[in-house]
Formats: sequence, C-alpha cells, structure tokens
Amino acid sequence: MQIEHKDLELILTARQAIDTNFDEVNERHTVGAAVRCVNGKVYTGVNLYSIHGSCAEFIAIGAAIMAGEREFEAVVATRAQIEGGVLLPPCGNCREMLVRYAPDIQVLVQTSNGVEKYSIQELIPHHL
Repeated sequence: MQIEHKDLELILTARQAIDTNFDEVNERHTVGAAVRCVNGKVYTGVNLYSIHGSCAEFIAIGAAIMAGEREFEAVVATRAQIEGGVLLPPCGNCREMLVRYAPDIQVLVQTSNGVEKYSIQELIPHHL
C-alpha cells in the first residue's frame, strides 16, 4: 500500500515518543509507538519493561481506548534515534491484539525496500 504524508507524520510522532522517554541506563523504555484513529487523532506509547512487560503498541492502543476511541487506521513502532530509529514489525502478541482490537488497521514496517504498509490481516493470516 502507498505510504502517505500522514504515515510519515505518524512515524515522526512515534520517534518523538521514544526519543523523549528513552531509558538507556535501565532499558525500561526502548520502543515507541503511535496509533492513528480513523478520526485523525493520534495516541502514543512506550514499552514498559519488567518481568512481563508491555509493548509500546499495547500502551498506545490502551491510551486511545481510554480516550474513547474504537476505530483505528494505522500503527507504527520504532526504536529510539540513538538506536538507529528503525521501525519494528509488531511481535506475535501485538499482532494478536491488533487483529482483535483493530481488525482493519494498517501497520507501517521497515523492509529492505524502505517503509511499507500492510494490513494486520496480511501480517496474521488465518487468525481465529
């Protein structure tokens, strides 16, 4: 799918979230995420590392849900600029969460061809 200007803005927002909160010493916050809702509002999150931890995508979706959002358009997760600012594909747990909470969401990922956009359905086919 075609990357749009608003997708690039979403990437920048995710990078700002982790760059502002990066924890190089304890590595509690190493990934930032941003989710854009259908209405255009954007919510961010950073991962919370502990025994079980929580991915940045979970935190961003949770923040959006707490604000009353239920329709999601796109999501992206990234490392801090100090770690190269690489976009990260969602882990298995995040894919499961996204397909349940946001079955129509588009996911921005970095590939050898640059930034690409995939539906969550493409990233987790044959889900139950």
